[in-house]
Amino acid sequence: MRLRSGVFASSCLLVEVLGVALFLRGFFPLPVRSLPRSEARRDPPAEPAPPGSGMVSNWTKIPPPLFKKVVIVLIDALRDDFVFGSKGKQFMPYTTQVIEKGTSYSFIAEAKPPTVTMPRIKALMTGSIPGFIDVVVNLNSPALLDDNLIWQAKTAGKRIIFYGDDTWVKLFPKHFVEYDGTTSFFVSDFTEVDDNVTRHLDRVLKREDWDILILHYLGLDHIGHMTGPNSQLVGPKLHEMDNILKKIHISLLSKEGEASLPNLLVVCGDHGMSETGSHGGSSEGEVHTPLLFISSAFEKRSGPLIQPKVVQQIDLASTLAVGLGLPISRNSVGNLILPVVGGKTMREQLRFLHLNGFQLSRLLQENTPAYEKDPGYEHFKIAEKSHGNWIKLYLEGNNSEILLNLGKKVLKQYLEALKTLSSSLSKQVAQYDMYSMMVGTVIVLEVLFLLLLSTSKALSSRAEFEVPLFPPLFSLLFYLMCLMLCAVHVIVCTSAESSCYFCSLSWLTAVGVMVLISALMCVILSAIGKIFESSRLPVKNPVVSNSSWSEVDILILAGTVGHVLSLGASSFIEEEHQTWYFLINTLCLALCQELCRNHFLLKEGDSQHSSTIKQNFDNVKEACEYKNIDIPAADDSKLGKVTSSAEFIKGSDKWISLASPWIILICCRLLRSLNQTGVQWAHRPDFGHWLTSSEHKSELSFLAAVSLVMIFILVQRKCSLVSKIAMALGLLGVYSYRAAIGNIVFPWQHDSKDISKGITEARFVYVFVLGIVFTGTKDLLKSQVISADSSVKSIGLWEVYSGLVLLAALVFRPHNLPVLVFCLLIQTMTTKYIWRPLKFDAAQITIIHYWFGQAFFFFQGNSNGIATVDVSAGFVGLDSYVEIPAIFLTAFATYAGPLLWAIHLLCYLSSEVSRNSAAMGHGCFCYALIRSIPVAIYIILVTSLRYHLFIWSVFSPKLLYEGMHVFITAAICLFFTAMDQNQSQKVQD
Repeated sequence: MRLRSGVFASSCLLVEVLGVALFLRGFFPLPVRSLPRSEARRDPPAEPAPPGSGMVSNWTKIPPPLFKKVVIVLIDALRDDFVFGSKGKQFMPYTTQVIEKGTSYSFIAEAKPPTVTMPRIKALMTGSIPGFIDVVVNLNSPALLDDNLIWQAKTAGKRIIFYGDDTWVKLFPKHFVEYDGTTSFFVSDFTEVDDNVTRHLDRVLKREDWDILILHYLGLDHIGHMTGPNSQLVGPKLHEMDNILKKIHISLLSKEGEASLPNLLVVCGDHGMSETGSHGGSSEGEVHTPLLFISSAFEKRSGPLIQPKVVQQIDLASTLAVGLGLPISRNSVGNLILPVVGGKTMREQLRFLHLNGFQLSRLLQENTPAYEKDPGYEHFKIAEKSHGNWIKLYLEGNNSEILLNLGKKVLKQYLEALKTLSSSLSKQVAQYDMYSMMVGTVIVLEVLFLLLLSTSKALSSRAEFEVPLFPPLFSLLFYLMCLMLCAVHVIVCTSAESSCYFCSLSWLTAVGVMVLISALMCVILSAIGKIFESSRLPVKNPVVSNSSWSEVDILILAGTVGHVLSLGASSFIEEEHQTWYFLINTLCLALCQELCRNHFLLKEGDSQHSSTIKQNFDNVKEACEYKNIDIPAADDSKLGKVTSSAEFIKGSDKWISLASPWIILICCRLLRSLNQTGVQWAHRPDFGHWLTSSEHKSELSFLAAVSLVMIFILVQRKCSLVSKIAMALGLLGVYSYRAAIGNIVFPWQHDSKDISKGITEARFVYVFVLGIVFTGTKDLLKSQVISADSSVKSIGLWEVYSGLVLLAALVFRPHNLPVLVFCLLIQTMTTKYIWRPLKFDAAQITIIHYWFGQAFFFFQGNSNGIATVDVSAGFVGLDSYVEIPAIFLTAFATYAGPLLWAIHLLCYLSSEVSRNSAAMGHGCFCYALIRSIPVAIYIILVTSLRYHLFIWSVFSPKLLYEGMHVFITAAICLFFTAMDQNQSQKVQD
């Protein structure tokens, strides 16, 4: 079967997407699980039996509730320093007073990554550690079926009212007697999203027909996403929250009678926020949130507040369960926060700790075969035995100091046992689906081997080669492999103790995957056999290759290998931007050397000599083509480089060409100062932080205006008149949008009080984006269907590219517009002053474009942590949350750098088709190969490092980025292939 290089590469990437998806589904594990929720309500354990006969404890039921009403106020993205730091004292005076002198207990709750809302709500209400894949389903939260506090409360007859983030309504459908949900994804709304919660307060606080009230405020999180934690909007929002807490606390105190149980107010955050206002990672600002328990049942504090103790966020579920007189959730791995029940008698405190320990030990038994050897279980049994001795003394009526001391000893034993049990269970959260992971890994590796084996033929002068597909499919080996893999599938799926995603698929789907794996393996073996067979045959009229490895070729190989190897270290993943910055800088120096050699070291005799070589080479080439022998296209390109250099030396652009690498180096250095990224130095101030501060709004406005003008100058040069006008109006709309939402100001504006959502302005820009893209698409269709004119295609591609540049200008934050300017400037300089004079082949140019795309991914301020994803970009021009546009815009804003460099590569290769008809096919193949190598190696690395300490905080987010990048690369290569179709037809003709 004869295929073009581009078609072959695109097909391989589509198969690779399947393999990566299977691996991701298997890698991101399900947390430890107990029995189904319907079986969770069992009789609670009795107190430990006293030693000896004749003595039995009469306490066999769950202790009664400690509080009558509980109000949970969850303030989204509430960092601990917003309450315990200087901001708290300044903007939350009432809360600070209650913390320091009131009846309260204060803690810092530590959340586990991923620090996004839905997994954190699960952690708060179930006490379990949600799987990392919850980041992916965070946009569409399914109902929570695990045992949880809300379900236990509803089953016990408690009446629950909820107002706030509608994620709760999706997680707990039909659990609330009254609710009003607000969307959490419309991040440009700071006010209405909280007013919709507060407007119910006065009415609800006067009523008595509820037991639990949950309020989830989103405004602070939205402010963080849009303007960061140091914004002037944070203070007023904290003051607003302080007034709300004051109103709730005073109302709860007024309802307490002398005979009734006290009420409880819980104040917490689901996660914090980073220094850029985002969240999802594991920095201190993202994982540390305040946790306040306020009730008249506690002792009144005196004196200044000492540093709050750090507890785990998952501890809240078991603590509230005890406070409400409910069973602790079966899947909880949290510990009881003892100070909350510290005012109770010793017997009650020991009873609470025993219930918590019994629940954890039972969960350990159901998830660990050798649970009896676990240190936590052993400690719990020792504490339970000591608890029995204490009960014996208590029932005998012993009130001496011996009873008190023994009680304190048992208390310490229980706390130590709970800590060890919780630690053991938390480590077991990684229950990997190894079978799905192995199937996905095999597919990805087969695709990589197939690409590597096809490299020489795919990069031949014709960019077309014979793929040995049909002969292997009719071979005995293929059918034997299919039968063997199906047998393995049956054995694994019938003997697997835990659930497996691949086994849950239909048999038809599973068999299809097995056939695909067998076919790929047979094709690989056939390709290897042909390589060995051709190497043994004597070659008639051998062609002496005149190509040699240049410094740029060696750098590309060494850089690719070095980058792949660096993925095995967590520090290199956290600071991956440093790797790409180094490679780009080194590449510029190598390009400078190549340009100097071309301009100064090339002699006239070399030029004449090269023309003779080229003539001889062409004769050999014609003979080889007559015999249908492929020869590398790079040789022709290398000779072309030598012959055309002398012509270029005479040009007037010589000195600009020599200066281009140094100008690019300067641009890259400036971009590094714009956004600090990574982990180690992300907290350091950068030029972007300086620009986004409210004191420098005029400077930011000037920079944004200059950047938009530069974008127009750099883009319009190849556009039609209509597109130029649309581009100019669109860029004006971009500035108007940013001014409307208050990021920048017009010169005649003295303040930014009239802030809106900018929906009209953004949609105005979308009209021009669609118009420009439509104009380009029309030209592309014309070139594909009506006439095979490469110039029409080049114009159409550039129009599509211009539309994407305008869209990037809209979704980029104003301080990031210089990134777009420098991107366009470097692309212009490399095209005119580097690629054309040096005459690099398509493979070299593709890999260099890929490198620049990776560098610009980090120049935008992105990292390998989820916290740097700019969620606000997904809601530009939307007045409500719409899932598909929001996901598309967020993904585009995140991967704008690699996307723009890939589309620019397509534009350049399309213009080079007249000189090298195989350029686009070579570019598509190299792009697929350079993306497949790190993905395949990284999948092997994360599999071997799946129990690494930083697997969830470092390696897993990177894996999500890699998976998304493969999907985008597949889409790009499909676009490459579509644009190469008419050229394919021309070659066949």
